[in-house]
Amino acid sequence: MKEKMNQMFKDKLFLVMLVLGLLTIVAAAGVATMRNGGGQEQNPYVDMQGQGDFLAENQLPTAGPSNEPEPAPPVIREQLAENNQDTVIAEEIYGAADNRTKIPETPEEAKAVDSGLDAAASLVLNFSDSSKMLWPVRGNVVLDYNMESTIYFPTLDQYKCNPGLVIQGEISDPVYAPANARVLEAGTNEEIGNYLVLDLGNDYSVVCGQLKEVAAVAGEYLEKGQLMGYVAEPTKYYTIEGSNIFLEMKHRDAPVDPLDYLE
Repeated sequence: MKEKMNQMFKDKLFLVMLVLGLLTIVAAAGVATMRNGGGQEQNPYVDMQGQGDFLAENQLPTAGPSNEPEPAPPVIREQLAENNQDTVIAEEIYGAADNRTKIPETPEEAKAVDSGLDAAASLVLNFSDSSKMLWPVRGNVVLDYNMESTIYFPTLDQYKCNPGLVIQGEISDPVYAPANARVLEAGTNEEIGNYLVLDLGNDYSVVCGQLKEVAAVAGEYLEKGQLMGYVAEPTKYYTIEGSNIFLEMKHRDAPVDPLDYLE
């Protein structure tokens, strides 16, 4: 019995020693693994995604040259102001804001820009009820203005109202601007041939027809007495009356008698 108890004690002691040995081996292996990090170095800092971009975006500016343009010297600023003023005048001349007239496309129209800019700086379109106009051409009045009753037109052989004056003139006689004006329109039609529509200011306007070699374009400023063109051959509406200049005048789009305003 005693021997059997000793044998059991020895067996338990062996098992205990075996378990302790296994625990020691496992503990040693765990320590080695922790030291080596599984073959990879451990980063002691937390890896924040996009932290490089974050640092770049929040980097404080460093001192250096500014990208802001330096103000122009006084002389250049004055030139810029003058150029801007010319632009405003040009827009007024060519009606860029409301498309009343077109941008110049021909050398003649481009030339009008220069003359128009010069004239616009000095001309004031301030025609009034007491203002007087030059005769565009010197000659007798062949057909009077009359909007209250009819007058006889020999070529047409009919009576009708006449919204303007038909002034006799020799072919190729010069035709002059009756007042300071801005050319609103340069056109042609069957009845009065080539014509100009002139803005005199204060809602006064003039139509001058039966022209040839017209020396003005839409948008151009004309001084009183400046050449506008020459007397043309009469259209088929005025063959009996002969060569002439047709002069029509309006105030606020209503016809008025040009004879009341001619000098």
